[in-house]
Amino acid sequence: MTSFAGKILCIDLTTGVSETRSVPEAVYEAVLAGKGLAAWYLYAHIPAGADPLGPENILCFAAGALCGSGSFLTGRWTVACKSPLTGGWGDANCGGLFAPAIKQCGYDAIFVSGVSEKPVYLFCDGRKVEVRDAAPYWGLDATEAENALHRDLDPVCRKKPCVACIGQAGEKLSLISGICNEGGRIAARSGVGAVMGSKRLKAVVLAGTKPMGCADPEAVKALSRELGRKLLKMTMPSGLGVFLGVGGRMMGHLPYLPLDGSLTSLMFKEWGTQGNTSLAITSGDGPIKNWGGTPRDVRLMDMVYNPEHINRIEMAKYHCYSCPLGCGGKLNIRGRQHVTFDDTHKPEYETIQAFGALVLNKSRDSIYEINELLNRAGMDTISAGNTVAWAVECYEKGILTREQTDGLELTWGNTEAILTLVHKMIDREGFGDALADGVKQASEKFGGTEYAMHVGGQEPGMHDARNDPQLGVHYVAEPAPGKHTVGMGIQYGAMSLCDICSWAPPAKLHSKKDDIEDTETMALVSKANACYTMLTDGAGGCYYGQMMGVHMWKLVDYLNAAEGWSYDGDHYMEVGERIQTLRQLFNVKQGYDPAAVALPRRMAGDPPLSDGPLKGITLRNREQVSAHWKAFGWDERTGVPLPETVARLGIPELLSLEGS
Repeated sequence: MTSFAGKILCIDLTTGVSETRSVPEAVYEAVLAGKGLAAWYLYAHIPAGADPLGPENILCFAAGALCGSGSFLTGRWTVACKSPLTGGWGDANCGGLFAPAIKQCGYDAIFVSGVSEKPVYLFCDGRKVEVRDAAPYWGLDATEAENALHRDLDPVCRKKPCVACIGQAGEKLSLISGICNEGGRIAARSGVGAVMGSKRLKAVVLAGTKPMGCADPEAVKALSRELGRKLLKMTMPSGLGVFLGVGGRMMGHLPYLPLDGSLTSLMFKEWGTQGNTSLAITSGDGPIKNWGGTPRDVRLMDMVYNPEHINRIEMAKYHCYSCPLGCGGKLNIRGRQHVTFDDTHKPEYETIQAFGALVLNKSRDSIYEINELLNRAGMDTISAGNTVAWAVECYEKGILTREQTDGLELTWGNTEAILTLVHKMIDREGFGDALADGVKQASEKFGGTEYAMHVGGQEPGMHDARNDPQLGVHYVAEPAPGKHTVGMGIQYGAMSLCDICSWAPPAKLHSKKDDIEDTETMALVSKANACYTMLTDGAGGCYYGQMMGVHMWKLVDYLNAAEGWSYDGDHYMEVGERIQTLRQLFNVKQGYDPAAVALPRRMAGDPPLSDGPLKGITLRNREQVSAHWKAFGWDERTGVPLPETVARLGIPELLSLEGS
């Protein structure tokens, strides 16, 4: 027995016909499950030139290989498809309890094609698969729809079902919409919610009870106990959040990147990801004023977003499936200024930065409201924040008039105007209609493309590549561009990949200046980062597990124990390389041109900032991306995988395998 279910569910919404297929063992050995299984199937079954919002596009919901094995920090699920935002590979990632629900229905992944004539939801309990009428739920926000489905289905199901659904943004085909579960937690990126909405699929409801397991449960338990003991010993004295801004200022002026993955565990246990906000605002990590500002523009804003303020209104922490950290939380926001909800999920760092320093908004309360609004609508806060920041700068520079903005005075830090604009984007009302498809589409309609911060059509995460140039490589070279979760220099230093991979450069303390160079060493760093992240996604692992380092979160040992294998780290890094190369081949098949993707000049430091920790920095991003492609065995000018690389990775043989 392994941790794989061994089967996938394929359903065509045009015909309503579903089919269960067995997956050859060789596929799992080559690409695991999760993002790897999605890449294997979608490359073969989405035809070239498919309309992302048409019936030929396929929407995949995939659990990771280790989900249900007893391993810690492996409860993530992936959504993948052809992205309507970029025209190439698209994926999004989420936690919660939906990943094990896929496995408990007897599948490693669910693939949805076609388009329904009317709103429907997919129901599966491991015994039957049904396409049901979703008319009563269409038009509800994601939280309302999930609650209504639970109200109607909990009494008649053997167990409480898990629900993944879209809100108004997905229904209205916003290209920056995602897919939600558990009251607004969201797989946000790549426009996956618009694909689900285009299929008129309101929700996927899973209520299976099939057992999950692995090859050597005792070995897996031993690894989890070891990690659990280490995490239990790690505690953060309360009240330290007030000093994070000071720490960020120090980090911003250090010539070196600090290395200690265990510190991330302490931060996430105490504050969640919003513990990074004060650090980012002051260190140069967090973009300010539409990526053109410096800490001078947000003086003392790190105190406004001190994570202790959020901890004081936290009602309870929560954990994803198989997670000992518990970085999530529910906040009591009743009665606060600008707030119409009683509670909300604790905002992630990305949301706070995107609607805080990026638009010079000093109202914490408004961010609680925006967080809940966008979570319920199923709209990506990263993309939405970047788009609002563009609109504010264009208004400031006279590119947008008050008449065009429906009378809104879009000045920096105008909380009321920002809140109103978010409502308009969700409802596709007036000026908000154009903004609901992201900053690229909006700038092509109104102008101001030089202020539109996107990479290949997708808005970047809230981390500045001028602070961490490795991040800029992945923003551009990643097959789903603009994503911040694939690799960073500081992440590489914390993980110690050189201890499991023979070709990965040593994770040593080094000058930040080294990260700007287009050397073979730095190219191997970016390659190793990407390969390990793809491996993590194939396993269903958490990026915060990654950051702990290979000596705390032992992914290689987990995989060997769960699957009954005995592979070394080099083998598993090749699995990650294969997944990444498959995703790039998908892009090539779809006519997506990797060489046409570039950082906006501002994000690359052209011209450089004249103040703050990023003063004078201009990246060598194009040269670094070419070196990265060369390290992968892809053409260094075009980004197309070379035939010899494709053959070495056994991809032709892999693609010839079909399920039964």
